[in-house]
Amino acid sequence: MSDDALRDPESGLLNGDFFRAALPHRVATARRVLRPFSVALLTLGDGDGHVIRASAELAEQVAYGLLETLRESDTPCRLWDGSFGVLLEDTPESGAVWTVERLRRLLTDQGLDLTVWAGIASYPAHALEAREVLARAEAALELAREWTQSRIEVAIPE
Repeated sequence: MSDDALRDPESGLLNGDFFRAALPHRVATARRVLRPFSVALLTLGDGDGHVIRASAELAEQVAYGLLETLRESDTPCRLWDGSFGVLLEDTPESGAVWTVERLRRLLTDQGLDLTVWAGIASYPAHALEAREVLARAEAALELAREWTQSRIEVAIPE
């Protein structure tokens, strides 16, 4: 498989296929080395709280913000139109919240009038299996999207 098959053509970030394939391996690695791992799911909205389709230009700007905010060990991905996912190595939930807030501020400083909703879940704090970590991050994102303004929600452990 070529590198192009794993990249989003508009943002240059890795795509949703890569995200879904890498997630179980990242959780397994975190388990093996006894380190935390977090997933952040982000959806973009307009100033009125409606989800937007990220144009190529906006996707590039968000990709720039992600690459400026994240460490080299972290993996930003464009999942679909206005949504992005981030695989955060060696990061507990507090570090993931801090990272997403830094990204939100950077996008605001770039003059983008965006709502940024985020859902965060961490291994082992919220779940022990990759599919459960992702499900908890998705549930947290849905809670965040209940608000019209930018909001970061952290998963609730069961």
